[in-house]
Amino acid sequence: MKRIILLVETSRAFGRQLIMGIAHYSKLHGPWSFYKEPIGLKSSIPHLTSWKPDGIIMRDSLITKELLKLKIPTVLAIHDSKYPQNLPVIKTDSYSIAKLASEHLIEKGLKNFAFCGFDSYDWSKERRINFCRLNSKIGYKTHVYCQPKRIKNDWENEQHRVRDWVNALPKPVGIFACNDDRGQHILEVCKLLNLKVPEDVAVVGVDNDPMVCNISDPPLTSIALNVESAGYQAAKLIDDMIDKEKNYGKQIIVTPSYVVQRQSSDIFAVDDFSVAQAISFIKNNARNKILVEDVVKAANINRRTLERRFRRTIHRSIVEEIKYTRIELISKLLIESDFSISQITSFFNFTDVEHISRYFKRVKGIGLREFRKHHQLTNL
Repeated sequence: MKRIILLVETSRAFGRQLIMGIAHYSKLHGPWSFYKEPIGLKSSIPHLTSWKPDGIIMRDSLITKELLKLKIPTVLAIHDSKYPQNLPVIKTDSYSIAKLASEHLIEKGLKNFAFCGFDSYDWSKERRINFCRLNSKIGYKTHVYCQPKRIKNDWENEQHRVRDWVNALPKPVGIFACNDDRGQHILEVCKLLNLKVPEDVAVVGVDNDPMVCNISDPPLTSIALNVESAGYQAAKLIDDMIDKEKNYGKQIIVTPSYVVQRQSSDIFAVDDFSVAQAISFIKNNARNKILVEDVVKAANINRRTLERRFRRTIHRSIVEEIKYTRIELISKLLIESDFSISQITSFFNFTDVEHISRYFKRVKGIGLREFRKHHQLTNL
């Protein structure tokens, strides 16, 4: 029985999902014995050594020289870019996360954007940089909250600064929060300022932590990540390393699955009536085989004019909006439901599985089964 030390926080969804993926691998390929040390890691190293562990999966913030000296196969779930480069890591795909956030807020018809994060974390910086770049490419400025350098890193000390920043933003505005905790912070100051959410301020977080998202008022929209799958991959990697297969320096990438929309971004800020009518038609008929002519008819306007207004308002063509809406709905069914590929094919009125798979792959880059396997742990 292999002995694995888990030094991963369980107070947030990311850590819990990571452990669930590890546990799933253990059930299929173990059994494994797990040891979890919540605090006092340095003082516990002698005890860990006597326990004779075979591998460690841990947060990089807990790494110590004493631990490295043990020369035990280790996989790091990293917060920062500074870590022992010979160790394999689990890291999030900041570009794809920022892209989903940007697309979601732009689709709402918003023209003002902002980012609020934690300046001391590299993953937050990467999400900020990518979000700003993506918005800039289509002509939008992103207002960025900067944390004061000389202030305690807790919400009570920082709340008034975030409140003043949110109050000064042009409205309506779409705010991308680096994670769900930050998203909840934004929603708190909106209540203090009597700002309407999502009419004045639309908010999107990251991690899709049900506890944080649903306790927020209003409930927080968030980007779901395939963390369980990453945990499964990390467990497989540590298993290989223990069996003397060298995988040093390998990266396990946590990618976003889709945007889980809740009330905090449930807004339609498109001020062009024809475009709003067309988008509403697309969303209500996404399961059907929609043609551009159908959308044009629903909007009661000529095609050339509607295409021009689509580009100006949401920076996508009518065809692109149809495809985007359908792909996101298919993605949600693949991850959240137990429907077979054949059933999903029939739901969307595709002629066969190969047809829908080609359609899906052109956008997502992988086929339906590969996407489900990558994002839904129960199908591994």
